[in-house]
Amino acid sequence: MNDVPTPRPRRFDREVDGILLLDKPSGISSNSALQQARRLFRALKAGHAGSLDPLASGLLPVCFGQATKVCGQLLESGKAYRVVARLGEQTDTADAEGQVIATRPVPPLDRNTVEAVVARFLGDQTQVPPMYSALKHAGKRLYELARQGETVARAARPIHIGGIDVLRVDLSEIELEVACSKGTYIRTLVEDIAQALGTVGHVAVLRRLRVDAFGTPPMVTFAALEAAAASDEVGALAAFLLPIDHVFMHLPRVDVDEAGERHLIHGRRTWPAQGSPAPAEGHQARAYGPTGQFIGLVDRQPDGALQPHRLFVRAAGLTVGSAG
Repeated sequence: MNDVPTPRPRRFDREVDGILLLDKPSGISSNSALQQARRLFRALKAGHAGSLDPLASGLLPVCFGQATKVCGQLLESGKAYRVVARLGEQTDTADAEGQVIATRPVPPLDRNTVEAVVARFLGDQTQVPPMYSALKHAGKRLYELARQGETVARAARPIHIGGIDVLRVDLSEIELEVACSKGTYIRTLVEDIAQALGTVGHVAVLRRLRVDAFGTPPMVTFAALEAAAASDEVGALAAFLLPIDHVFMHLPRVDVDEAGERHLIHGRRTWPAQGSPAPAEGHQARAYGPTGQFIGLVDRQPDGALQPHRLFVRAAGLTVGSAG
């Protein structure tokens, strides 16, 4: 009698909800990092909120399950980076992974000179995206066209630079910490700053430090995830996840009773539970059921009712975990 082979476990077979603040290492794409994290959690559904170039390291928010609904909102958040700009050499990709296409002497620089120049780049402005970017033109990614030697016109886009701190000035490198709006290309900013300093330059090292929606909580490394996945401890991986409502802590909280919870889950209006503060008319709030579980976002109607806006529940019930 032949042995019946043991079925191999499915690679992705878990309903996982939450947000992982992954410390992406340099040298891999954001999608590769996402897939590695997804395999460790065996999550059925996952996405990331804001790509990092393979060269870059640092904060990559990975959203699992119901949390994938907030990816779009996270893309709108401001961000902060630490960048080392190498001066005197321009590359075709504007970073250290490209080929040098131009060189120019670096004038003598000191901290005061650099600080005076970078101050010009603060505030609202427009920026032309680089050819080596994931933006699309006629259905193709710009970096695909760039690799074929093509250059196309790109419309300038509005951005905001909230702050640039000069951390280090050497003979051929400057290190900066940049706080900026969504859509800002640090590679382009470095090229523009280098030109303003009288030379050329490119990104040598780039690390994302912060996404504004999360403040500055610790990031999680792959080493920590792999150790947790290899352990027999129940919930070891889940302990690294932020609850979905963490993204909405700037909104007021409203509680509903059991009947109100059912109404919201089925897309119907309801009212705050007795004794629960209600949001102001026309304002949005995060709604919680009688057990303290996060249901989703609601809008306060003129008559005081709560209208479902965006729910973070499955058909079978509530998501797991709430920040409070």
